[in-house]
Amino acid sequence: MLENVEGFLIDIDGTVLTGSQLIPGADVAISQLRAQNKKVVLFSNRGNISGKMCVEKLRHAGVEIDEHELMLASTVAAKFIKRHYPKALIWVLSDPGLHEELLHHEVELATSPEQADFLLISLFETLTYDDLNLAFRAVRNGARIIATNADKTFPNEEGCAIDVAGMIGAIEGATGKLPEIVIGKPSCFMVEAALDLIKVPAEKCMIVGDSPDSDIVLGNMHDIKTTLVLTGNTKIEHVNTLIGRRKPLYVINTLSELTK
Repeated sequence: MLENVEGFLIDIDGTVLTGSQLIPGADVAISQLRAQNKKVVLFSNRGNISGKMCVEKLRHAGVEIDEHELMLASTVAAKFIKRHYPKALIWVLSDPGLHEELLHHEVELATSPEQADFLLISLFETLTYDDLNLAFRAVRNGARIIATNADKTFPNEEGCAIDVAGMIGAIEGATGKLPEIVIGKPSCFMVEAALDLIKVPAEKCMIVGDSPDSDIVLGNMHDIKTTLVLTGNTKIEHVNTLIGRRKPLYVINTLSELTK
């Protein structure tokens, strides 16, 4: 299974963590891969936290990691905006972690929604009506929309939870506008950033995750081996329904089985 694989792109939510809780054995599996001189990058569509916050969260759960081993949709979004729209003013519909990541990469935030060139949407776990209304005002005044990802759900401690698609849907319902750009998996933006970070050719990498729509599709479109875990969004009864780009090369119950 691991023959000719030199680098691992490992999803976080549903693969390494459930909410803030470590999935049993995930930390050991990551350590064993490193001990075998494999390169590991934790590779997530998380857009509502900063890289620094994610490192602290993982370490608290028992996973040793540095920021250079992590690639989040929040980071890729910040770098994309800074590179392609260096003078743009951004209004954010998300938790404070995304603001932190944007400021870390010197992206300028709008001081009012009417100023914004772009509305950047991500997961917003503390969302209020006022937050939605301010984002609505940004789009009504001409802001274009970028989303960190468009996932419908993610797994947390209580089960399946609404993800960024819910925030996008609220804005679309009120304005008729959709994101022009979606940064997260399975986009080219995420895979290019991850491969640049891991420094391993795509054909010698494996992506491991719980989402057929983001993790598995990304791998199958970019010549990356794919392994689906059953600790997150996808359960064993769904595996036989997966076809085309959503069908993984391998299926394992947990990340810990990867190194057995």
